Amino acid sequence: MAAIGMLGWQAHATSSTVVVSPQAIPHDARPRIFLAGSIDMGKASDWQQQVIAALGSSDVVILNPRRADWNRAWKAELSDPHFAEQVNWELSALDQADVIVMYLAPGSQSPVSLLELGLHARAGKLIVLCPDGFWRKGNVDATAERYSIERATSMDDLIQRVLHRLGERPRS
Repeated sequence: MAAIGMLGWQAHATSSTVVVSPQAIPHDARPRIFLAGSIDMGKASDWQQQVIAALGSSDVVILNPRRADWNRAWKAELSDPHFAEQVNWELSALDQADVIVMYLAPGSQSPVSLLELGLHARAGKLIVLCPDGFWRKGNVDATAERYSIERATSMDDLIQRVLHRLGERPRS
């Protein structure tokens, strides 16, 4: 019999499902983890792959907004259908997520991630890693403190906190 985790889900499968924008988001009982944070038009490291690998044996749906086919020529305007599709997928995925993992990389700006932090600060589903060197770390820390947002101290700590939130034992 599978154990029921802190969020009340029961584990049946032995691997995660990764959904990348603009793929359809499954509507099943598995918890959904949204990977918010630094992408910076592809300039930030692909930290999402580290989280995906770490959660690979968890029975979750991982919602990844980083897409291989992103085209920098798309205009950041709703009149551009590709841009509108991306933004609407991200907003829907964030709303449907049970846990929002947010990594704000040192040296990045991540303005959309800051917007997402503000949108979901009161939702109780954020876990944020904002190391020294992120340009607005003070603002992130103040917001996290004000709204009791869970904070991680390293990428490993972030992953362990996600596992704990899912009710899984920390991995070494």
